[in-house]
Amino acid sequence: MSGSLIKINEAIVTSATPSVTLTGIDSTYDVYMVQVKNVRGSTNTELNARVTIGGTAQSGASDYAFAVKLLKSGGSFQNISTSSDSRMFSTGYFQNSATNTTNGTLYLFNFSSTSEYAFITTEGTGYFSGSSIEANGNQGGGVYLQTGTARDGINFYEPNGNIQSGTFTLYGLKK
Repeated sequence: MSGSLIKINEAIVTSATPSVTLTGIDSTYDVYMVQVKNVRGSTNTELNARVTIGGTAQSGASDYAFAVKLLKSGGSFQNISTSSDSRMFSTGYFQNSATNTTNGTLYLFNFSSTSEYAFITTEGTGYFSGSSIEANGNQGGGVYLQTGTARDGINFYEPNGNIQSGTFTLYGLKK
């Protein structure tokens, strides 16, 4: 396993930005992996993802489908899913606080294909400490429902504010 992850791209956020884009995906690797670490946002929300083509996030109203099982320490689980959306859920919910972050691992498949759907599996965690303290975790996946053009990256964004800090790293998994 040693040496099987090859770092392709990394973005370290230290001040507010609306989104983070990692590019560098091509046919070199069959599978890519993204690590999201200590990401903090400006609102109480989740971190979402979109594929990129030519470095531009694809955000058509019905470009994506996803399903996620969200486990919460402060209540019952949730099933979150849609068959037609402009984004994919990528990691757990988090709160705008200096100490509340989200972390996750995403695996990216078929991104360089022009004839197959690109899809992502995800597992993530988040933490709220507002009126009630709640840790949460999720596992799920999503698919980009368009073909015809190879996808070259992934874009992360907070839907209602900015990403305040965090590290985003793209790896290729050695064949």
